[in-house]
Order: sequence, then structure tokens, then C-alpha cells
Amino acid sequence: MPSLKKIVVQDFRNIVFQELSFSPNVNCISGNNGEGKTNLMDAIYYLSMTKSAFPAPDSTNFRYGTAGFTIGGTYAMENGLESRFSIKVSEEGKKLTRDDKPCPRMSQHIGTLPLVMVSPADSALVSDSGEERRRLSNAVLSQMDGEYLAAAQAYSRLLAQRNKMLKDFAPDPSLLEVIDSRMEAQAKLIHESRKQFSHDLNPVVARYYQLISGGKEEVSVSYKSDLEKASLTDLFREHRERDFQLRYTTAGIQRDDFIFSMDGHPIRRAGSQGQQKSFLVALKFAQYEIMKRSYGFAPMLLLDDVFDKLDLGRISNLIGMVAGEDFGQIFITDTDKERLSGIVDRITDDRAYFNAVAGSFTKVE
Repeated sequence: MPSLKKIVVQDFRNIVFQELSFSPNVNCISGNNGEGKTNLMDAIYYLSMTKSAFPAPDSTNFRYGTAGFTIGGTYAMENGLESRFSIKVSEEGKKLTRDDKPCPRMSQHIGTLPLVMVSPADSALVSDSGEERRRLSNAVLSQMDGEYLAAAQAYSRLLAQRNKMLKDFAPDPSLLEVIDSRMEAQAKLIHESRKQFSHDLNPVVARYYQLISGGKEEVSVSYKSDLEKASLTDLFREHRERDFQLRYTTAGIQRDDFIFSMDGHPIRRAGSQGQQKSFLVALKFAQYEIMKRSYGFAPMLLLDDVFDKLDLGRISNLIGMVAGEDFGQIFITDTDKERLSGIVDRITDDRAYFNAVAGSFTKVE
């Protein structure tokens, strides 16, 4: 399994320059809010996914007064060899290299360094629109399946073309039909993948929720899609007049959603803050298990401030789960170093501690 041995970060958010070496097991980063713990986690995420874990333009990640950033990492790969990855982002675009050789397409890199990140921003998966939940499914499926990633990218491009045509007052119906037919195959693959993902996810989320919370309530995940009613071509034909009137595409997989429930009710209304937090952690751990099954080894796991709103019992359950033999390299951030070390030290001797202050990280022996 890929393990991050060393990272070099320059001009990424509040990090001026930092070079750090990590434990292959558990790495704990502590510090007050706003000191850069999440920025370091996001730099690790960026090396894997070639983008931030948070939906914002790349320019927002440039350190103030700079015109770009660089992140490099040395990894112990699953074949026992080491590889160096580097990504340089500027106003002109992105350049990715592996062992000093350019990667022609970013999509070829996705899935090479699999990881799962859990952060406070995950609350948007419960409170916000279906777009956030589609982003989650895309992040998981794109790492495991190159065909899914290609289909999702192609569908997105074609959808943008279709919407641009619909904005014209008299779109060419024959050209619209050509685009529709090209979108059909992509939509079918995406729909089937998301449907299977939801089917696989549901029982695993329920199991992890019970392990984390110990609660009696039952949670579930289900999938909702326009393609459950008809093929994409039929949907486009049925909605054509409405599309012409509203001047955008009103049906398709871009409207897919994943429904999160507790005891049969939407969790955003039925669950307390603690229950929602436990559900979101269970959701990400279920994602982790599904990816591990697919790869045959454990992805990296980034736990960013996950202890917020969880009581000590749930925290102990969580750490006990993540430090087991079934898990790979783990990064954990917390504002309370004593709480973190008090739990981690009882579980493993193979760990490293770092303290964050104003974008600078110091290893604590």
C-alpha cells in the first residue's frame, strides 16, 4: 500500500516552506485552530487527487502574495519501491510529475495514491444539496475505476455543451440529438456505478455507525436518480420543451442524489449533532472499507478534527478501529494534544507527533 514517507510543501495557504518525514502508521498533528493543521492535510490530499478537498478555485490556495504553490511527496509504493510525486500549480495551470517524468493527463494519476479524508466540512454532505453527495461518490469511484472517471468527465463536458446550446434562442434540434446520444452511454455507466456503490455502502455504513455510536437507531443510504424512471434519451425527449423554455438541461444524472436516513427519516432532521457527526464518520469509514476491498490494500486515512462533537467513548471506539491491522497509514489532527496522545499511545508505539504553529510544523519527540 502507498505510504507517504516525506512531504515538501511550498507556498500552500499559510505554509511558506515545510519538509516533514512521517511514520508509516499513525501521525498526529496538534495545534490551535487556524495554525495550519487542515492545510497540511489538504496538501496530502492534493498530491493524491490533484485538487483540494474543498470546492474552491486553485488560486485560493496560493499563499498571500504568491502566484502558485508546489507540493512534493516521496512514497513507499505497494511494490516495495519508492516513487516521488510533485505537483506545481500556478495561474497558468498544473504540472504533475512522477519520478521527474511529466504526467500527460491528471486523470491518469487519480487512484495511484488512494486516500480517504474525514473533516468538519463533511457536514455539508448532510446539510447541503445533492451536489456535495455526488462529489463524494465521484471522489470514491474515480479513484477505483478509470472508466467511471472518464465517463464522468465526458458527461460533464457534453452537459456544458448542451446547456450552452439551450441558451441559444433557436438551438439546432439535430445537433442536440447528437449530443444527447453521446451522453447516453456515459450516463448509463455512471448510473450503474453509483447504484452499485450505494448498494455496497449501505450495510457497511450501518455497521460502522453502530461501532462508533453504540446507538439503537438505524441508519441507511439509498440512491435516487432520474435514470430509475427511463433512459437518458427518453428523459431528454420527455423534457425537451421544458429544456427549451428554461434554457438548461432539467433531467439527467447531474440531478442524482444519495439519501441519508435515520430510522426512516432524513438524518438532517432526525439526527442530533452528535448522531450526524457519527453518521458522517461511519460514511467515510465505509468508503474506506469499500476502497480497501477494491484495491486489495488499505488507502491512506486523513482524520481532520473528527473528535469535535464526539464524546470520549466514541473517540476511543474510533481510534481503536483505525489503529488496527486492517488500516494503513493514518494522519490525525486535533486541538488537544493530551487527548490525542492519551488515546494513541495506548494503542501503538509506531506513531509520530507534530505541533503546528502559524503554518510551521515541528516534530515532537
